[in-house]
Amino acid sequence: MDGYLGLRDVRVDLDLGVARGGGEGGSSGGGGGGGGFTVCFWLYLSGSPGPSSVIFHQITAGSDNKLPFLALSEGNKLLLFPLLGLHKEAPGASSYPWTDTANISAVNECPLEKWVHIGCEVTENVMRLHIDGDLVAEANLCSLPSEPANQDDAYQICLVGNSDKVEGYVYNIQVLSMLGTIHEQYTENPPSKLSIDYSCCDGIEVGDDGIWCIVGGKASCRRNFIMEVVLTNAFGEPVNKDTQIVASLVYADNGAVVEKSRDDAEPPLLIAFEGLEYPAKSRPLPILRGRALFKLKISQLSSKCDNKLFRIYFSTLNAQKYPFLEASSKPVRCISRGRPNRPMGPRKRTSSAAVGEIQSTNNRQGFGHDGKVNACSQSHDLVCLHPSKFLKVEVDGIETHEMVTQSEQDRKMVLETPSVTRTDSTASDSDSIDGGSSWSGSDRDEVETFSDAMVFRYCLEGTCERSTFLKGAASSINVDDLIALANQVSLYSGCSHHRNQIIISKQLLEEGADTWSIISKNKERALWSSVVPAIVAKFMDISRSANRGLSEQDLEVLRGIAGCGDDLGRDEFDRLWYWLYPVAASLSKDKINNLWDRTEPVWIEGLITKEEAENALRSSKELLRKPGTFILRFPTTRSWPHPDAGSLVVTYVGSDNSIHHRLLSLDFSAARAGTLQDLLLQEPELLQLGRQAH
Repeated sequence: MDGYLGLRDVRVDLDLGVARGGGEGGSSGGGGGGGGFTVCFWLYLSGSPGPSSVIFHQITAGSDNKLPFLALSEGNKLLLFPLLGLHKEAPGASSYPWTDTANISAVNECPLEKWVHIGCEVTENVMRLHIDGDLVAEANLCSLPSEPANQDDAYQICLVGNSDKVEGYVYNIQVLSMLGTIHEQYTENPPSKLSIDYSCCDGIEVGDDGIWCIVGGKASCRRNFIMEVVLTNAFGEPVNKDTQIVASLVYADNGAVVEKSRDDAEPPLLIAFEGLEYPAKSRPLPILRGRALFKLKISQLSSKCDNKLFRIYFSTLNAQKYPFLEASSKPVRCISRGRPNRPMGPRKRTSSAAVGEIQSTNNRQGFGHDGKVNACSQSHDLVCLHPSKFLKVEVDGIETHEMVTQSEQDRKMVLETPSVTRTDSTASDSDSIDGGSSWSGSDRDEVETFSDAMVFRYCLEGTCERSTFLKGAASSINVDDLIALANQVSLYSGCSHHRNQIIISKQLLEEGADTWSIISKNKERALWSSVVPAIVAKFMDISRSANRGLSEQDLEVLRGIAGCGDDLGRDEFDRLWYWLYPVAASLSKDKINNLWDRTEPVWIEGLITKEEAENALRSSKELLRKPGTFILRFPTTRSWPHPDAGSLVVTYVGSDNSIHHRLLSLDFSAARAGTLQDLLLQEPELLQLGRQAH
């Protein structure tokens, strides 16, 4: 992480001879005499600046007078001032306030806590101010005589950073003896910023006051929660740098690290790795494809710390601490809960027709060869609407539902209850657990089926807890009970997608175990190069794809989902498998399978991230393609048993010239009137594919 400086550490020497055309490399800048130079850099303001704050002072050789060169107005707009020794309009020692002297001003307010690229072009007669590669202001000026009395001193000007009223940082500051190159400098080598992807958080409950509630404390009670950090450049693109990120627990009010008390044998924050718990500080994670996924636990309760709130704090390892390379979560209250005995009810039998259904569903996700839903699956899992359709919308990781008007009577979409998706990543206050009984779903010797309380709890738990439960239940219960659980969860939650995830769980887990056994050869870890062929073969087999497998780009996305390097263990393989299997199962459906195999035009993109999809909808870094342009993709943050795992997302440019993401929930039993591509193109906001061919 080189090239970053605090404002107080910036000192740049300028040669006025270059501006007059007397320096080496001087070139005409179009309206500025025979020379000129450019000062360009990235600026990050991390605190609220004082009124009329100076960012860079200009100082002449042999003088102690600090005069402004770049400053902020009272409205936080950037101001560029003429240069001492070069322009008659330059500020003097008696020129105060600075805002009343000659300057050129930006139109918009300078943002805080965001990287902004600034370029200053200087010639004898012209000064120009560029922000983020665009010219925002310029002024014609009068030059001073070219032969000063003391030529050596007057030709030397120094720019010095100021931090008295502004807490700021600079990246890659350069002085170039050429004009017209600012846009090139803007697009090359942008700075980085660390942030938290809140759409990927799991196992966290949000209270009415907006404070996170996480179950922690002793080992028998605390729960895993997942957070993902992203390292992006100034354009929002993932950064692939050899960087490691470490997590720690700090107090929300002052940022002080939560220390282990004398009575506690465990560190306050733990990280799960290969099935074991370690102090989070001792296990930094590498950035892969711009992301690092943390599986954490908190052992320190808020009640033992004067009821103080915490934050999860992420920072780069072995690097100087900068605010843009740090990220803190929302305030956290760590709580403890008791555990009642798990209630069980009498056994309920399922019809013999269900036995055939689960075999078909495991192979085809509940769809027969004609693309229709099997008869026994239509009792509770679909609510068909006519003549409108619903698409689920993803906004900042919170799923809502938006109705889109539909004129055709032959198209139907699934309406899913919004409240269910809100609880998927959280836990309920009512789900307390007894210290003598785990909710694993594996204690099947003395019980015969799942009670209503168990079903309700499944609906309210987070993805991690559902996964733990299904791992225990799917391996020990029979087909009838698995389908009964799926039907009950679908009925109580109002979401058919929960049902699909439960029904595929048995085969997902069995095939995952078999695949890992083949890959690892009974060892703890396997080389990524040896994993790839087996993964590609299983993907093509499950998806029934004869022509299209996984590209190198697809495999890199899978590698990022797994969070592995050159090798991977069982935990990393499971992360990959729990995401890939539902995707492959969805692709096995006839209507989606036909779209996947078509590459001219490309209907379904390869395995791409949300950021890559958004970039594909831009004709340049600044401009979006025309409204109606769309891309079909699979969400990379939805893994089994999340109800949206394996679902298709439409990423498109809306009529408001912004990018939207919508989750498709197609009812194939009602979509007989045309192909899936025809139904998509009949949508008023979907006009053309984002990519016509590879």
